Amino acid sequence: MFSKILIANRGEIACRVIRTARDMGVATVSVYSDVDAQALHVQMADEAMHIGPAPARDSYLNMDIIIDAALRTGAQAIHPGYGFLSENPDFVEAVEASGLTFIGPSADAIRAMGLKDAAKRLMEEAGVPVVPGYHGDNQDPAFLAAEAEKIGYPVLIKASAGGGGKGMRKVEGPDGFEAALAGAKREATAAFGNDHCLIEKFVTKPRHIEVQVFGDGQKAVHLFERDCSLQRRHQKVIEEAPAPGMTNEVRAAMGSAAVRAAEAIGYSGAGTVEFIVDGSDGLKPDGFWFMEMNTRLQVEHPVTEAITGHDLVEWQLRVASGQPLPVAQEDLTIDGHAFEARVYAENAAKNFLPATGPLKHLKLPEGLARCDSGVRSGDRITPFYDPMIAKVITHGATREAALAALSNALGATQVAGTVTNVAFLSALAAHPGFAGGDVDTGLIERDLGSLLHVPEVPRAAVALAALDVLGLLDQPDTSDPWSALTGFRIWGKGRQAVHLDWGEGNQLVVVETQAARRFTVGMPDSTFDFEARRDGDKIRLFLTDRIWSAGLFRDDANVTVFFEGSSHVITVPDMLATDDEADAGGDAVTAPMTGAVRAVHAQAGQTVREGDVMVLMEAMKMEHTLTAPRDGVVALVNAAVGDQVEEGAVLVALEPGDD
Repeated sequence: MFSKILIANRGEIACRVIRTARDMGVATVSVYSDVDAQALHVQMADEAMHIGPAPARDSYLNMDIIIDAALRTGAQAIHPGYGFLSENPDFVEAVEASGLTFIGPSADAIRAMGLKDAAKRLMEEAGVPVVPGYHGDNQDPAFLAAEAEKIGYPVLIKASAGGGGKGMRKVEGPDGFEAALAGAKREATAAFGNDHCLIEKFVTKPRHIEVQVFGDGQKAVHLFERDCSLQRRHQKVIEEAPAPGMTNEVRAAMGSAAVRAAEAIGYSGAGTVEFIVDGSDGLKPDGFWFMEMNTRLQVEHPVTEAITGHDLVEWQLRVASGQPLPVAQEDLTIDGHAFEARVYAENAAKNFLPATGPLKHLKLPEGLARCDSGVRSGDRITPFYDPMIAKVITHGATREAALAALSNALGATQVAGTVTNVAFLSALAAHPGFAGGDVDTGLIERDLGSLLHVPEVPRAAVALAALDVLGLLDQPDTSDPWSALTGFRIWGKGRQAVHLDWGEGNQLVVVETQAARRFTVGMPDSTFDFEARRDGDKIRLFLTDRIWSAGLFRDDANVTVFFEGSSHVITVPDMLATDDEADAGGDAVTAPMTGAVRAVHAQAGQTVREGDVMVLMEAMKMEHTLTAPRDGVVALVNAAVGDQVEEGAVLVALEPGDD
């Protein structure tokens, strides 16, 4: 076994690897960029080495400096985590040439599966079923359009070197093919440096089911399947294991195919064979097809660990150090059910636009779930890396029990300071179709409206915010009338007022103190009588026939109240502020976040209509389309291809509209 390893990654996965290595008595070395000097993965490791500026290409993708860091610290092996260099065969060869061990598959195995078209030809030779499509080298747009006609619409355009939904477009008919192909190639070039695309038949009711495999270079085993069908923009949102509706017959067929795929390339380490499955009429042994193989540890590996009881990172370290596979296939069994939800800093209501900013308050549901995270309260989500905050993983004896545990854990997740997808995840966990196991990759898109529904802010949450702003929640625990902040006044009960905005405009809230910790809170549409007291980090609300628990975080003019599984931001408005700029946003196209300009479709003097594409931006590894906010004439174009722009920058301005 190694005595010291370097982890060529950051954030959640680096922390995850450190925990297992520590349990095994293996020392760890972290690497960090300029913006990660105080990051959790740096503080958790035994040592840490600085590797460059914030952009990934100058730090976490810099092979030479990472290998040099490993050699200088005396590490014997490098664990790549996922993303960054984890599936780069050149990095594997460079690691091995330096005398170090790469904790993962060989460069040849990665290359064999790195290009989707070549991988599918290889899988056909190994007897693994593949989706009908064109996987050849001819990239002429007219030729590819003709191939799409042969395959039959709808088709899926996919980047050959892709992953994570980058360079992927669904096309319903021939009219949209050319534009979709151009967009896929642009995104593929930006993400992978390779614009080669393949065309595949789009399965009408597709399910995404993947099989976890593990090999030692000679033979392989599988650790059963995961269902990753809940996706948006081709990215996984909630994963589970085992797959709902799976039969022993289908599981055996998929597991056998996955093992054949791994053994065909002499695979060593953890890998995932992904299948597209026809879910239109139940799962069948002849109704699944190979999509791709991820030659690394997957983000969703914890659900497999939960149902099998095996630590996959421990397996990686053992096999990479020369030990045999820890368990034979016949000894692997499934125990219960598990879910994983990915908590991201993103705005679901704005097409899941990634968010940046400080994590001013973060409380994960430790004790209710396994929480894998690489951030803490006070850390900052930057535009340089993936905006994941945490993975929330639950396990239960049945699917229903595990899903109920997930709902409870999401309800106890508290984040303030940046927008998150927690409310969306909670709505998804409560979705009747998902709860019943009727899942496919189109579920989220079909029901997006209901999943994004914003509930009315509970008046109890408004009342708590008012008490906090007025300083009435922290009354001293004393019977001394001179010290207690009771409502006693010679001329009557104490009354205080505050203006609050909970999404309905500036409202006056009046608080009348009845006795120690007992209040009457009046709002324009209701009156609320209750007793409130702190109980550790919770606030307890006592009504005549009910007791509620809530959490609260105050930051400047915002009070975030965590109540009944949801978070509500209530603002103390600045009564001196003016509305001079309230209507200015309709004349400009602005950058929604820091990123790079990839295409500009606007020209000064051009007449445009609302919704016309003005600029394409790339931010956080995704392409974002910015459109005209209204009909008008372009007055100014303030962006060029290749520009790095800051959040809020005006990229295109329209001539002022009529008053």
